[in-house]
Amino acid sequence: MSLPPPESLLTSAMRGVLERMTRAGHPPLYTVSPRQAKAAYALGAEVLEVPKAQLARVEDFTIPARDGFALPARLYAPVAKEAGAVGVAGTGLPLLLYFHGGGFTVGSINTHDILCRELSRLSGAAVISLDYRLAPEHKFPAAAEDTWDALAWLAINAMDLGLDARRIAVGGDSAGGTLAVQCAMRARDIGLKLALQLLFYPGMMAHQDTPSHQRFAQGFVLDEPAISWFFNHYVRDPSDREDWRFAPLRASNFSDLAPAWIGLAECDPLVDEGVQYGDALRAAGVPVDLEIYRGVVHEFIKMGRAIPQAKIAHAHAAAALKQAFDL
Repeated sequence: MSLPPPESLLTSAMRGVLERMTRAGHPPLYTVSPRQAKAAYALGAEVLEVPKAQLARVEDFTIPARDGFALPARLYAPVAKEAGAVGVAGTGLPLLLYFHGGGFTVGSINTHDILCRELSRLSGAAVISLDYRLAPEHKFPAAAEDTWDALAWLAINAMDLGLDARRIAVGGDSAGGTLAVQCAMRARDIGLKLALQLLFYPGMMAHQDTPSHQRFAQGFVLDEPAISWFFNHYVRDPSDREDWRFAPLRASNFSDLAPAWIGLAECDPLVDEGVQYGDALRAAGVPVDLEIYRGVVHEFIKMGRAIPQAKIAHAHAAAALKQAFDL
């Protein structure tokens, strides 16, 4: 039986957003330089976002990478820092270490500021967003190493921020989801127990060869040429694609990983690999809560002004954090 045309799956609101994007006439990111793409993505990042939540605590600081580079980070919390909690084990808010999406090439703390505020506001947890280094200036495995360095540092130093080092989750969207998963695997390997993997449409595979990559290759925000453009800027050579830090489904062991909440977009080239990761976790005995949001595309979680499913996904993700942290 033949499948319906992919465009017919879109909600009317989602179709309207895509039509407005087309009418705007902005050149696709893959047709401009990486510098221009970073600027263009930053310029449009908040256009469809929900209003910016005001939180009691928003602080910029840095986390040292292994080479001494100071990685910018931003901490969000719905309550003020408690002086008595600093440096005391088991006190303070639990935290989500969040990695933004952008194909390892675009995106920043600022492009995902509103999303991180929402996750903190709705969950009651602290969120730390990281500006890991981007391609093409910093190729694979730079982003993977930066994000792991940040997690390892927070596991030791969270108390100094007034946070609970015993309750840490990792999360991210798209490429940020990839980075969160490889961090979860590395944490498992050294015995660092995480509370949750919070993943919005993560990239999980070495190659774009699933049915959803074929079906949604054009016209659904994340086009096939864009994926190839992003990845070609990030990898040093084709062999990097086979590394589990780039493609976590290449890993040989999925047991004993942190439980996962996975939120996917139905009309997204990445949907199949998100489902496959959920299946791999379940087969290994790892608890998984997987949601597929119907009729929406990649990036929908940053379209809350226009797409109702974005707010629903925010609420579901926050509920998963509350449960994982026992809030």
